[in-house]
Amino acid sequence: MTTPPQFNDDVEPHHRRLAADEYDELYVVGDVHGSFAELETLLEELSLGPNDMVVFVGDLIRKGPHSPEVIDLVRERDDLISVRGNNEQKLLRGEKDPDWLREGDRPFFESLPVAISFEDALVVHGGVDPSRPLAEHSIEDLLTMRAPAGDGYDGPFWYEAYDGPHRVFFGHTVHERPVVREHAVALDTGCVYGGRSPRTTTGATRWSPSTHR
Repeated sequence: MTTPPQFNDDVEPHHRRLAADEYDELYVVGDVHGSFAELETLLEELSLGPNDMVVFVGDLIRKGPHSPEVIDLVRERDDLISVRGNNEQKLLRGEKDPDWLREGDRPFFESLPVAISFEDALVVHGGVDPSRPLAEHSIEDLLTMRAPAGDGYDGPFWYEAYDGPHRVFFGHTVHERPVVREHAVALDTGCVYGGRSPRTTTGATRWSPSTHR
């Protein structure tokens, strides 16, 4: 059994632990960015059961046309939860003030955990720095990590050197299709930019508790 993730005092209050054995299936879904129609299609395809859960990697909002609808859907359903992405963080810091932002949206973003963990899995928006323990990561690190020693998309990406112990599910860095490695799963497939089928649009992957016990 992998040791549960240990964060510092700044991050731990924003860390939510799930009991994986309470669910039949757990799905982790990539950046939605206000793409409500694509999200509805994906949820129909998943055909969730009463004991299933969907975890989003953050960036529910911005770029796409229907951020309020995505917010309302995730906020209202008990079988949908999300970590906070860098785009939610930008609104919390006041860096962005879109016309669609409503009273109550910022408190919802503030309520989103920065990290969600279950069994050997860890869900964050950006990623982790392989050269440092989790306890040395800030909230900003977990939201924006992409290439610790490089320059953004010029790489090398953090997950290329990451070898555990947790299996990290993340978004933030766009790939044409989900990238699946032993200890890292990249799920931002650029759904907001279009041109992909519903299954790959949001980049969904299934994590089955029964296969991890």
